[in-house]
Amino acid sequence: MNFQENYLSNVIFEFHRYKTMGDKTFAQLTDEDILWTHSQTDNSIAIIVKHMVGNMLSRWTNFWMEDGEKPWRNREVEFEAPYTTKNEMLDAWEKGWKCLFDALEKMKTLDFEAKIKIRKEEHTLVEAVNRQLAHYASHVGQLVFIGKMIKGAQWKSLSIPKGASETFNKKMFGEDKI
Repeated sequence: MNFQENYLSNVIFEFHRYKTMGDKTFAQLTDEDILWTHSQTDNSIAIIVKHMVGNMLSRWTNFWMEDGEKPWRNREVEFEAPYTTKNEMLDAWEKGWKCLFDALEKMKTLDFEAKIKIRKEEHTLVEAVNRQLAHYASHVGQLVFIGKMIKGAQWKSLSIPKGASETFNKKMFGEDKI
């Protein structure tokens, strides 16, 4: 496997991992939960998802030929008027991720050294993808944290639950490795 194939395989895996974390968070929440904020100046889960979707559609639509900041995107509006239902939010979430994954599939035939632009700033393909991976990971972390705040003791861990590391390691490595 060459660098390009390995890199694409890895970033596709990582993007799927973060999408799955979001999916598992949303599965635990209600329509009311997605609108919850800790304080008046905070963003709700519905607002964060709206921003992520706006970013995904802007960055990944015709990413190779057009600037990643599309003229039709209004970033400020992404932080107003959240999705009002979980289903509406999930439909948009899926649309954003589909745009991203479709774009990643097209990268298999692209020149990794050619430049693409985001807000008129040139990036290599790897730089642009890494930028977006970091951006989405940070927002998914926010989604998970807010979900945990909302659910409290009813939260179902998305990874190794607190206090279960030893059991997990025994399962992964066997008794003799611990």
